[in-house]
Amino acid sequence: MTKYYTRACNFYYGSQAKLLIKKNQALPLCGNILVAFDKIEIFERSNKTILSKIIHIKKIKSLSKTLRTKIKKDIKNITCKRINFLRHVNFSSPIVMGVLNLTPDSFSDGGKFNKKQKSLKHISQMIKSGAQIIDIGGESTRPGSKTIHPKKEWKRVEYVVKNFKKKFKNICFSLDSRKSFLMLKAISHGVDIINDVSGFKYEKSSLLKLKKFKIPKVLHHMQGTPKTMQVRPRYKHVLLDIYDFFEKNIKNLNGDMKIILDPGIGFGKTLKHNLTLISKISLFHSLGLPILVGTSRKRFINQISGKFDSEDRTGGTVASVIYLLSQGVQIFRVHNVREVKQGILVFNKILSK
Repeated sequence: MTKYYTRACNFYYGSQAKLLIKKNQALPLCGNILVAFDKIEIFERSNKTILSKIIHIKKIKSLSKTLRTKIKKDIKNITCKRINFLRHVNFSSPIVMGVLNLTPDSFSDGGKFNKKQKSLKHISQMIKSGAQIIDIGGESTRPGSKTIHPKKEWKRVEYVVKNFKKKFKNICFSLDSRKSFLMLKAISHGVDIINDVSGFKYEKSSLLKLKKFKIPKVLHHMQGTPKTMQVRPRYKHVLLDIYDFFEKNIKNLNGDMKIILDPGIGFGKTLKHNLTLISKISLFHSLGLPILVGTSRKRFINQISGKFDSEDRTGGTVASVIYLLSQGVQIFRVHNVREVKQGILVFNKILSK
């Protein structure tokens, strides 16, 4: 069986993008007339081989009928405006998701904000710095970390979860947890998004328990578990394998389109896997859903920068965010909110000319 995939590429920005769209020489990315593309990369995958070719959008009509039908369907998803299913968040503009780890052992800031007043103060600072979503977690999912009991995890996040909407009612609140025990408690306190790094695989019953609430979800990809994910991760083709994972699980959600896709940088991936995903991230636009990426302070930055590594890895984080922004990614999960927000504002201003 042969399967085809479509990736938008060869982008234009600002006034040039608008002009090319107006002249029907390029197409808008995710409904944004300030980002346009005029070429696509077509992947052809069979049992034994993967081939790809890049063609101009004007050449689509010369393809076989079967392939042309598939490509046109993908392009409809690539070009359509994303539906704003989150309160106080608009997918047409770059969105910063600030990270609050209420854990003693997270890889970059474990134990830093665990005290009640420190956690609320940090949330307030991230919001003032430009965060539109706050992602709160009570279990470390760094490579090699062990699973903790749900009640222990709840105890870590309970105060913030119960008080978040009382203090920050117009800010989108995301819970980072794999456990339905926490998901259901957080829903009762007004959580807006469930962000499960296991892709809702840790508990097979979690999606069934969430079904009646119709709550937006982050569909995150991870190979293995946090404890095992970095033990020789392997893929036939990391980009296409993760696309297939998304496609399959979107179908399993039975028409629920309040989904954000996260390819899981660093979750069961080598440096090569991570770079492939980042560089070709625009493939996932053909699924027609918003994309979230978390590159903040990840190990791949150290693997590239070597002796030029730094404690916060702000430079590498901002560089990756700017590239992802140029590829149409909507949401960026980061620790250093102000620095990333600054980078986005400057980059967008330059591109708008």
